[in-house]
Amino acid sequence: MPRLLGDISFIWPFYAAALVAYLLGSIPFGLILTRLAGYGDVRNIGSGNIGATNVLRTGNRPLALATLLLDGGKGAAAVLLAGWFGGPAMVVFAGGGVMLGHVFPVWLKFKGGKGVATALGTMLAISWPVGLLACLTWLAVGFALRYSSLAALAAMVAAPACAYLLSAYPVAGAYWSDPQRALLTAVIALLVVLRHYQNIRRLLKGEEPKMGGSTT
Repeated sequence: MPRLLGDISFIWPFYAAALVAYLLGSIPFGLILTRLAGYGDVRNIGSGNIGATNVLRTGNRPLALATLLLDGGKGAAAVLLAGWFGGPAMVVFAGGGVMLGHVFPVWLKFKGGKGVATALGTMLAISWPVGLLACLTWLAVGFALRYSSLAALAAMVAAPACAYLLSAYPVAGAYWSDPQRALLTAVIALLVVLRHYQNIRRLLKGEEPKMGGSTT
């Protein structure tokens, strides 16, 4: 029994970090900002998503940019705070928690966003080289091909590949190249890809609208 209590006392801060990160991630900034701006419920616009791409369909670019930054910021904040207080192991719990919070928010009956902006912010905090590559890939594909979903998918493929290379060939023992962070990056990327299953179907059929279309 003493050993069990000792194990519980050791692990509970990590679960607490995951819970706090989940609650942070579940804040639906897109929904809040559009309501405050007088656009009503963003879920009644376009694809019904709460992310920045759908907020852009209101025609308010600053509002969409604010949603993008806040959704990305909450991912980065959760990871950075966890790393500051608990180290690499707590980063894994917090990173997973903030992503689950955004994708499955308790306040919206577990129907949240697709997690692209939050994933990018989380990846930047987990490993800035990986996150930077993901962001650049997202921007390059988005501007070149004008498909928001394809840009997200390309970024989610690039990120774990980069994380794996950094893990396999660490640069001067840098903290952002350890296997735990690489695994977390891969799990986050997989979650985002799975959330885009409908987009993948439309892309394969040639039916996916480009940026500014009716769905995302």
